[in-house]
Amino acid sequence: MIISYHSVHDPACTVCKKHCKTLESVREHLSGPLAKADCMKVFVERGCILCLCIFDSLDVLKVHEQNCRLSPATPIGFGGTTLLEKSTRSETEITSLSGESYCNQGLQVVAMDCEMVAVGSVGSDACARVCLIDEDENVLFHSYVKPELPVKDYRYEITGITEAHFQDALSLKRVRAKIKEILYSAESCKARRILVGHSLDHDLYCLRLTHPEHLKRDTAIYPPLMKTNLVSHSLKDLTRTYLGYEIQTGTHDPFEDCVAVMRLYKRMRGQVHQNEDFSPSSGIPHSINSFDAYDPNDLMKMSPDALLQISRPKYMCWCLDSKRASDTDLVSSSSVASLDKILDGFSLSGE
Repeated sequence: MIISYHSVHDPACTVCKKHCKTLESVREHLSGPLAKADCMKVFVERGCILCLCIFDSLDVLKVHEQNCRLSPATPIGFGGTTLLEKSTRSETEITSLSGESYCNQGLQVVAMDCEMVAVGSVGSDACARVCLIDEDENVLFHSYVKPELPVKDYRYEITGITEAHFQDALSLKRVRAKIKEILYSAESCKARRILVGHSLDHDLYCLRLTHPEHLKRDTAIYPPLMKTNLVSHSLKDLTRTYLGYEIQTGTHDPFEDCVAVMRLYKRMRGQVHQNEDFSPSSGIPHSINSFDAYDPNDLMKMSPDALLQISRPKYMCWCLDSKRASDTDLVSSSSVASLDKILDGFSLSGE
């Protein structure tokens, strides 16, 4: 237990309570080739293949599955620049993995996705199209981005982009300024929104932007969503497995991908875990296990359940974001000051 850092936040089998590192491990435990027989029997009868939850009856399961399996988003198509100056809703309904719905007030979360073309003599990735949406799946910003270097490959089969799309495209400088307006407070120049995406660091790098680590939510590297060997799943696989529909069946649409990562984030955030004192603004790095504060001899005398109650995962569980639902500002000046001490020199200025 001490070595594995298991905690109440880890994915677990709802039958035998076995804790795993990833949801894929739980799935293999319930329905894989080496599944535990007793757990598999219950799961086959009353389990949801998307969220892996087990329900009291088949009727309850059928009602749950209607909400758990989502419909694909309508692609935004190949329109020009779109900018929604202000989101009109401050309250968002969330469907958790357990099927419960509740409202978060005050949380400001944005999903972003980019499409890349190859530029220059070596074919480096360059952002050619970008989309940002809010929690209600409203488009905050969508634009084509004029490459700064000659395009070597438009990757048309994947992006659907041609030279004609760049005729009225915005420059990278203007696109970066628009994105900063959405993500950052003009008064304090501090990041004020959680940013959700898939392989976020690559998108930010191509946009020449940075974002504070404690405000990134990346579905490609979130431990519960990774493979059993902690290798990333593709966004297409994650959407099929946990949302129940297909994306990227033709050319990739950044709006469609934004909706997928936002829905995955909200599902992960909506998990109901035991309350604990640790939070992103508590001043305690989540990589430090609470076992460190105990005498080893006392730990050896504790039961597995007692150890589980005091253990923390090595990652920040996204359910902790929902615990700040009453905050009117996602990151107050005091919490930023506290987080600055944790982040080891990471700049919150945006670049």
